Amino acid sequence: MEIASRKKRWLTDLLYGFFLLCHPGPVLFHILAVTVFALLASWPHFVWSTLALVVAAHAAMQLSIAVLNDYCDRQRDTVSKKHKPIPLGLVRPQEALYTGLLLIVVMTVLLLPLPPPALLISLLYLAFGQGYNLGLKSTPLSGIVFALAIPLIPVYAFVGVGRVTPFVFWLVPVAALLGVALNLANSLPDIEEDTLSHAHTLAVVLGVKGTFILSPLLLLLSALLVGLLALTQLVPARLWILLPTLVHVCAAVGVLLIAFGPQKPLQTRKTYFYVVVLTCLLLAGGWLTSALGV
Repeated sequence: MEIASRKKRWLTDLLYGFFLLCHPGPVLFHILAVTVFALLASWPHFVWSTLALVVAAHAAMQLSIAVLNDYCDRQRDTVSKKHKPIPLGLVRPQEALYTGLLLIVVMTVLLLPLPPPALLISLLYLAFGQGYNLGLKSTPLSGIVFALAIPLIPVYAFVGVGRVTPFVFWLVPVAALLGVALNLANSLPDIEEDTLSHAHTLAVVLGVKGTFILSPLLLLLSALLVGLLALTQLVPARLWILLPTLVHVCAAVGVLLIAFGPQKPLQTRKTYFYVVVLTCLLLAGGWLTSALGV
């Protein structure tokens, strides 16, 4: 019997529903990313209270975007994704809405002690995320939203800890490429369902084969751009750190091209996304480590 048919929910049902509602995998990636960037930006003088606020505020924002994503999709999920917590009855729509809005308030309160630009950057990211939820996700602009939002994560982390250098702005084009790659990889498991529901996402426009090709290509272009910035000394870097990073990124791209693809089982597409996530973190973390302090 489905939980939706029960008149009474158990506490365990509610907790599990909110766990699913928070999209733990993607949100954990964003929390990990902002933590890495904030630690690198603070090196070697860590102010742990500031770091905690930077990470907690970003976590609240990402959770708000995740929760309101399911709220905005609740009617479509009732038809095509009945395993989601709202269609199952684990979480009621009003509970999701109020939780998402409350998390925005929590984010704002946590950002108040930080430098004012951190709040402005977070509000801009929040606008991109909620715009995605409210309809942009079903258009080819979904990839553009990611390209604009993802670069804000490292900029926010550096601004949040009070360290702004010219290098931070070179992160923007690299992170934009990685953002589109992540968007495409994240869309792969749902391409068929999105096509049936007439959602014209960037991945749907490209098709399964095109998405599998473009996502690793963008990772490769990102690595190439990082290498060119180091060679031209626009962003000086320690080559003994950067070169192994670029080699491992290229190896990961090779794995994506060889071990995955349209002909592989649908279940492998989620693994594909996590490999792309780890590759993005590897490239960003290795580049930052090699460049900071040079």
